[in-house]
Amino acid sequence: MRTTRTSVALAAAGVLLLAACGSPGSGGGESDAPTGSSDLATCDPVAGEQLVVLEDDKGLQNADNVIPAVNAQAAAADPALIPLLDSVSESLDTDKLIALNKAVDIDRETASEAAKAYVADEGLAADDSSIGAGKQVTIGAANFSESSTLAELYAEVLRSAGYTVQVQTIGNRETYLPALQSGEITLTPEYAATLAEFLNTKVNGPDAAPVASADPTATVEALTTLGDDSGITFGAVSDAQDQNAFAVTQEFADEHDVSTLSELADTCGGLILAGPPECPERPFCQPGLEETYGLDIAEFQSYDFGLIGDAVRQGKASIGLVLSSDGSLAS
Repeated sequence: MRTTRTSVALAAAGVLLLAACGSPGSGGGESDAPTGSSDLATCDPVAGEQLVVLEDDKGLQNADNVIPAVNAQAAAADPALIPLLDSVSESLDTDKLIALNKAVDIDRETASEAAKAYVADEGLAADDSSIGAGKQVTIGAANFSESSTLAELYAEVLRSAGYTVQVQTIGNRETYLPALQSGEITLTPEYAATLAEFLNTKVNGPDAAPVASADPTATVEALTTLGDDSGITFGAVSDAQDQNAFAVTQEFADEHDVSTLSELADTCGGLILAGPPECPERPFCQPGLEETYGLDIAEFQSYDFGLIGDAVRQGKASIGLVLSSDGSLAS
């Protein structure tokens, strides 16, 4: 999601990253007692080309796992539909989603080309090409590249089963969700925590207690219940996550032997954090790192989101906020 992504994708990601306090995709995890110490040795930034995400081992971020959302009436009328979508979920993890995003955002393949290659490589084509004969499906995509690629993945599998499929880029969630509920579109790729909180406020009001967490299973259970009240059902949740994450250079990780945020807090002080301007006030960002992990952040540097990764690579910051499925994280 740096300079390699389109401006539309960048804007869409910003909605996820800079959402209000406690909203999905922007933290909301429970805070534990700080573990870091200002007495630790200062770990200066280390420049390098490859970024690595440090594991969020205390669950600061909510579980934004990719999941297919389907119009409930359409799913009930066609029992074969969701099992085909589930084959995509079962195959997909974060590393594969990173590779797909790299193919589209960096290597400049079309979403359709990347999806066709993925379905072929993973052997996801349906065994029976007559399953969907005579059936039409419209898949809605949000207006950023990852959503389009996921929509094309679903489309490619359904076409292999004989469905006639149309993919439409509709816009943001406020636009495409009513279309999903009404049946104007049949299904859309979604993100478990973000959608759970979106539906939570719609169903239970803007002051409703959060239902999403770092636990994908619990988050999907809450999402499924909310979907029942909203005319939406869901396929299997995938292991692929597109959520806030914190990255260092591979060289930094190797030098200090860290792979988790807890290890970083126990090893390094005097850290320089790169993030968007709102980071010092957002619980998923600097306050969360300090309160949940006890990270000793000596300096915050503000960047447009697309420039954060480059700041870390260039050795201007020790650690930076990224998206966990950013194509530039590919090895």
